[in-house]
Amino acid sequence: MTTGQDHSCALVDLGTVPYREAWDLQRRLVAARHAGAIPDVLLLLEHPHTYTIGRRGDENEVLASPEHLASLGAAVIEVDRGGLATYHGPGQLVGYPILDLRPRGREVHSYLRNLEEALINALREVGIPAQRVPQKTGVWVDDRKIASIGVRFSRWISSHGFALNVTTDLSYFNHIVPCGMPAVMMTSVSRELSVAQGVSIARERPDLQETSSAQEATTADMTLLRSRVAHHLAQVFALQYLDDYLPALGDILGVERKAAAEAV
Repeated sequence: MTTGQDHSCALVDLGTVPYREAWDLQRRLVAARHAGAIPDVLLLLEHPHTYTIGRRGDENEVLASPEHLASLGAAVIEVDRGGLATYHGPGQLVGYPILDLRPRGREVHSYLRNLEEALINALREVGIPAQRVPQKTGVWVDDRKIASIGVRFSRWISSHGFALNVTTDLSYFNHIVPCGMPAVMMTSVSRELSVAQGVSIARERPDLQETSSAQEATTADMTLLRSRVAHHLAQVFALQYLDDYLPALGDILGVERKAAAEAV
């Protein structure tokens, strides 16, 4: 965990943004952070259906034909982050921290573990026993992967980040080899809560059918997860969220509104 002084950070909730638009925004923010024109920034958002292939990946990790993916409304984009192929889509909380690692010791390994720690702590708050798996970047629930991480550093300024499956339609992962692991089982907050609630109901009311248990299961709350993830990222990276956007940041974002720190 990062210690010492707090680092000013703008918390920006973008809603749903096309992947290429968000990628271009990250590049502009990284350049501005290099120039010292803006503080650290944390972007929280969702994407429309998109498959991305990282620097270590290739098109063979996409199993479906371009025609089939087009019928699903899904784009395929080769990107400059680390990692292999993954999926982004509605119901998935995506976070792009634009952080200066120079005052944080320039530790890539520590940065990745801090991202994992923040997600693990947020998930445990909502009743999901998330954990790390040795030698595998990301966040897991037993042998099921619930969050993926792929990052990039430009002169120690971070970009890209994490994707946490909240209410994600997991069937979209069937069209790729997720993170280069053919046997991996992807999961989501809603699925894990439904399973946990279903087990509880089954113990108390064994006469109920599984479908009834699923219908009564606790549903995932994207607003809550967004708030708790932002809170725990602030803790592990010693971030102090700003109440307002600075003019330079507002110009890049094309907005004049307050930051999202009040919800954290």
